[in-house]
Amino acid sequence: MGHSPAVSPRVNPPTSATNSILHPKAKALALLNSNNSSASSMTAASSPGEPSLDLAEQMNQKIRDSYVLGALLGSGTYANVYAGHYRSDPTRLVAVKKIKINKDWKDGMPMDAIREIRVLQELSHPHVIRLHDVYSTKNQQICMVLEHLPLGDLEQLWKNTAITYSAADVKSWANMICQGVWWTHENFILHRDIKGNNLLIAADGTIKLADFGLARPFADPNSRRPMTRDVITTYYRPPELFYGARFYSSKVDVWSVGVVICELVIRNFFLPGNTDIESITMISDLLGPPTEESWPGVTKLPNFIDLAPKNTGGPRNVLPPRKGQPLAWWRSRLALIGDDGIDVVRGMLTADPKKRLDSKQVLQHAYWTNTPRPTEPALLPRKGGGEKKMAEDLKRRAGEAETTNRGEKIARKLDFASMAK
Repeated sequence: MGHSPAVSPRVNPPTSATNSILHPKAKALALLNSNNSSASSMTAASSPGEPSLDLAEQMNQKIRDSYVLGALLGSGTYANVYAGHYRSDPTRLVAVKKIKINKDWKDGMPMDAIREIRVLQELSHPHVIRLHDVYSTKNQQICMVLEHLPLGDLEQLWKNTAITYSAADVKSWANMICQGVWWTHENFILHRDIKGNNLLIAADGTIKLADFGLARPFADPNSRRPMTRDVITTYYRPPELFYGARFYSSKVDVWSVGVVICELVIRNFFLPGNTDIESITMISDLLGPPTEESWPGVTKLPNFIDLAPKNTGGPRNVLPPRKGQPLAWWRSRLALIGDDGIDVVRGMLTADPKKRLDSKQVLQHAYWTNTPRPTEPALLPRKGGGEKKMAEDLKRRAGEAETTNRGEKIARKLDFASMAK
């Protein structure tokens, strides 16, 4: 597996997340892929004695009839996830994510569902979850027909102490993640919620970037419309968001990927801050407190906190400057991936976003071509997470924490009005 792009970049940026507010069923019909069915093959009327169906509804029904729903795999406040398969070929498995209707959401469905559908229709890459189709049910529920990914997620994998893996395995997983993120950025999309349990494992061992409910386009470099900081789960959030930056780049995703790679190596959470101040303190301990010299403009960010040691009076109270962890610490902590792996990770975990590597620069690093070579996906260690784990990952609303006891580490308050930002 090399670091070359798997598919050619798009020329044009994707469309905006939503162009108009539609009735839920109309939304689903409008979002259907144009190549799912041929309008010319459909008649304008239904069978004699049945009510007439307009062309859009006929298209919707044709898509709906293409799939057979099986058992309910998981249920959450946001969606139910079902096993399914193609009617024409029962061996072709899918996961059907049925979005629940809620009167508290505008038009009965959350904005992030529309956003995720639009984004996934723009993206086609071996390391991004595939959206096969979208249709609506007779009772107006939107159904997303997604790729079947039965082997769990990366967080579940590194937590499983029965699974052992090597430096070549970590390099393979990391490379697949970075390729998927690079392609997302090439298509002018910020993911904004990369973490281990949004990185799902396919039956062939490949990694798929999933859950685009917090994604947004960033095609216009001259846009001065403020962006929300309430994205990216706390453990994976870069310092510029903790400091309240309202304009940021795709490098916020690169930081998150850097944290994920560290977690794969140490088999534990790398920056497990439960609050903003805990997280900022951990980042400062890791990299040193940011200053105007190391990060020009940082002190002007609205939530900047100066954690640099202060002289409290007298020689005995002078604290040594915090400089962050030395290379020896990184070599001890991340020994598995070697000096070149440590170098790329430190480039991804650079505090100043202007100095941080972007997703293309990450893939151009020598780490990927140096020994050991990445393990082929089919040979990677795995232990199937099963369909129940797949459902657990897919049923969550964007930014929602996994249902475990690790606390309330969600990406944001569920304020969907802000998500156009």
